[in-house]
Amino acid sequence: MSGFVGWVDFQRDLSTEKDTFHAMTEAMRKRGPDGVGVWLSRDAALGHRSLSTTASQNGKQPILVDSERGAAVLAYTGRIYNLGEIKRTLDDLGATFKTGSDTEVLLQSYLRWGDHFVSQLNGMFALAIWDQRARQLLLARDHLGLQPLYYFEYSGGLLFASEPKGIIANPLFEARLDFSAMTIVLQPRLALPGETPLIGLRELPPAHVASYAKTGLSLRRYWKLTSAPHDETFDATARHVRGLMEDAVTRQFTVDASRGDAIGLMLSGGLDSTSVAALAMKTLHGEKSDKVLKSFCIEFDTDAAHFVPTELRPDVDAPYAAKAAEFIGTCHKTVTVSTRDVLEVIPETRRARDLPGWGQFDGSTYLLFREMRRHCIVGLTGEVGDELFGGYPYFFDPERLQRDNFPWLEDGPKLANYLAPDLMAQVDPRADERARYSQWISDVPRLDGEDAESARMREVFYLTMSGRLSVLLDRMDRMSMTAGLEMRLPFCDHRLVEYLWNVPWSMKCAGGMKGLLKAAMADLLPACTLDRKKSAFPHIQNRDYDLALIRDATSIVNDKCSPVAAMFDTPRLKELIQEISGDNARVHAAHVLIQLVEMKKWFDEYHISVR
Repeated sequence: MSGFVGWVDFQRDLSTEKDTFHAMTEAMRKRGPDGVGVWLSRDAALGHRSLSTTASQNGKQPILVDSERGAAVLAYTGRIYNLGEIKRTLDDLGATFKTGSDTEVLLQSYLRWGDHFVSQLNGMFALAIWDQRARQLLLARDHLGLQPLYYFEYSGGLLFASEPKGIIANPLFEARLDFSAMTIVLQPRLALPGETPLIGLRELPPAHVASYAKTGLSLRRYWKLTSAPHDETFDATARHVRGLMEDAVTRQFTVDASRGDAIGLMLSGGLDSTSVAALAMKTLHGEKSDKVLKSFCIEFDTDAAHFVPTELRPDVDAPYAAKAAEFIGTCHKTVTVSTRDVLEVIPETRRARDLPGWGQFDGSTYLLFREMRRHCIVGLTGEVGDELFGGYPYFFDPERLQRDNFPWLEDGPKLANYLAPDLMAQVDPRADERARYSQWISDVPRLDGEDAESARMREVFYLTMSGRLSVLLDRMDRMSMTAGLEMRLPFCDHRLVEYLWNVPWSMKCAGGMKGLLKAAMADLLPACTLDRKKSAFPHIQNRDYDLALIRDATSIVNDKCSPVAAMFDTPRLKELIQEISGDNARVHAAHVLIQLVEMKKWFDEYHISVR
């Protein structure tokens, strides 16, 4: 992958803004440490930082095609899995290529079909095209939002970048907190598409293209889910799922697996990751290759002493992953980390986000990716299988399913309910949460004639694929890119997502949780994987980590000069912290404090203004 930045301004000469623009481009160094390219003109500028894992395919960027009417310039990050097919179509239409790189094929596609070329792409991508002929900028993002793209519009111009830091590097942008977005600062999974907690900073929503010209900014959605009856039998559906998954894994596995150590696998021993691993091995056998596939899972050094089963994490991954690896035939490594390891890298993971992070969940993910990067340049993961097939416990909890709210929200204390009275008067957290829920519900693609239970399950799947999914995908991208590893997610192939959207819940859960996926993959998986209960990504169950959170939270509420402390009803928040400090029974007791601690660190490190 890589990172890019850009600037369009119709009121100033950007060719005189070299220092500022180079600072914006340099901000993307972590995403692209291996190369840099900058293109500057009067109205527009594009900068690109490249990662060596993708340089051979994407070519030098930004790439330019010149004509008498003006240049078309493109910068891009991600991976398109069907570019070979698109290039053959362009060849048949008489297109000529100088390099044949991914980037050139994309730019030629735009020149041939305009912004509608985006709907033909299969993969993960964010791209920017400055068309000098029309003096217009095009921004686009992939179907599910695997690749990030942020923008900031001001009078007469637009800044954009793969990460907020590229925009923050420009003095035209001031990092100011949007108080109306406090709900998503404390619970990022409630964010609506495109929303951030900083005034003026927006993220291009998934499956959208944006056009910017003198007349202003306009957005167009090029893809969305459509509801329709599902007429296939269970067996035919399982075969269809298998075919789509095989194709997705094959496309993503074979793009650049020219080296034996090119691609590694996240392998927890659960159904999703083991399915991807098994299909990757099947692809390798089909190529009659003698390459060795490497797989990786994470564990904590205190699991044996401190692990307590919960509904979401009934067991640890390592033993199941080892058995799955032996069955499939991968060369497996268990990455063992300590609480200290995680705490030491959290500042780095926070800088990878530019927004409040997720503490230990970011840290442990990054540590796993960092170790994978020592052995491979690309990774495959089974993430998003739970969102598509219904793999969370709440899918089977009638009480939670019938709530007039997000079914994945927990019942415990919420930091938003501890805001200071004056802030509560501006932002009512409960009303804001209900409004966000109502907006998501109003967007659900309905199916005429669907019975009430099926219609509700359609809503639950849509809610699961809302802000909750974007948080997961954000973590995958930021943590892998800061480790220099390109992660690919076969379950996010939009064709598979489209198909599964209309498969009824009764089929998805036939035979138990994710019964349809088990039926589709049964011949390739070991019994220990098929019989295992759902277990989420590991987390630290260690009092040392809890105490670190409690110490940081206590320091925040006792700091009378802190703007963060001033936003909370500190007497009540102190009571909550004391209650958590004395609660040794609940495994997740201290985790409610993560967003408070991350918010304070974010304020300090990014000098967030509250004016």
